[in-house]
Amino acid sequence: MKKILLFVLALCAVVPAFAQSERELDRDQSKYATYSFSDDDKYTVEVPYATVQVEQPKGKKIKNVIFMIGDGCGLSQWSVGWVANGGALNVDQMPVAGYSRTWCLDKLVTDSCAGGTALAIGQKTKYGYIGMDKDTQPVESVLQYAKRAKGMKTGVTVTCRINDATPADYCVSSPTRKDEEGIAAKYLDANVDFISGGGTHFWNQRSDGRNLIEEMKAKGYTFVDKLEGIAGAQGDKFLGLYDEYDLKPALDRGPILMESTLKAIQMLDNKKGFFLMVEGSQIDDWCHRNKVGYMCEELFDFDKVIGAVLEWAAKDGETLVVVTADHNTGGLTLLKGSIEERQVKVHFSTSGHDGIVVPVFAFGPGAEAFAGMHENSEIGQIVYQLLK
Repeated sequence: MKKILLFVLALCAVVPAFAQSERELDRDQSKYATYSFSDDDKYTVEVPYATVQVEQPKGKKIKNVIFMIGDGCGLSQWSVGWVANGGALNVDQMPVAGYSRTWCLDKLVTDSCAGGTALAIGQKTKYGYIGMDKDTQPVESVLQYAKRAKGMKTGVTVTCRINDATPADYCVSSPTRKDEEGIAAKYLDANVDFISGGGTHFWNQRSDGRNLIEEMKAKGYTFVDKLEGIAGAQGDKFLGLYDEYDLKPALDRGPILMESTLKAIQMLDNKKGFFLMVEGSQIDDWCHRNKVGYMCEELFDFDKVIGAVLEWAAKDGETLVVVTADHNTGGLTLLKGSIEERQVKVHFSTSGHDGIVVPVFAFGPGAEAFAGMHENSEIGQIVYQLLK
């Protein structure tokens, strides 16, 4: 009996040591090793970034829509990021704020498939469905409507694989996110003008032997696989895939989301207007992993893009910008910190999603329609109505 007790105590000592080494290995694989947090529930920003100053346009005409989704990014994430950046974020410049309830038809706590689909098609659906109603019937998304009914150019740019839930919600349809090769193949017929994200594995390392990248190039798409190639890309259609699966963490990948968003605006801007969906995809990923430092850097990456978009939209005067989330993730609580010292200490109550309402921010013509409490499907419906 004594030998068994000694073995159990030894095992208990080994397991935490192994878990710690695993966490350290993860951190050593990225530039986050140079940052000043020692625990996953604490973070300090050494050098904050400057935020923009813009004024709400006075015009009423909506020519363009830039719909921005912080995956898993709720009120707590924005609150934590605000403190860590010293009390300033670009999203603060958006004059209209509201809320979105994210539940789906068969579960109180949604996933990105159903949560993103509600925003994209203006209908709540079942857990796991992409671009489909509750009866698994494909429904035209607002992006697809903009292309078909209004002749607008369209685009999606994300930091996850392009065949993941949120971008797919806007571009294709599927009863499951697990059909990753099938979802990627559907982009061949989606007629989206600008596509940017990750996931080359599902495009040119497929079980059916197809090379979807070459097929897209044959359809007239300019293909880019490196950050350095984005700005100089030519042509009317763009396909950017920068990693085998999801993109690297924010500090490792560089400003891919920024460069791709600016390039999308440049390529899509035309007399008939455009619809662009931009996702800060990995805010969700690092909340799932309960790592506040990584989460903050993903949020900052997304917020910097928001700042650039707001500056462009303020000058354009005919662009509606909406920022929201498909759901909240991590049960994140801000426990303490310092605005002056840009420090936060947090608690994550779950590694999954939760059912707390998420914020909706709006800027530009039509922004006032997003004030107040909404179902997530109503957010999609409002965009539809404003485009008509």
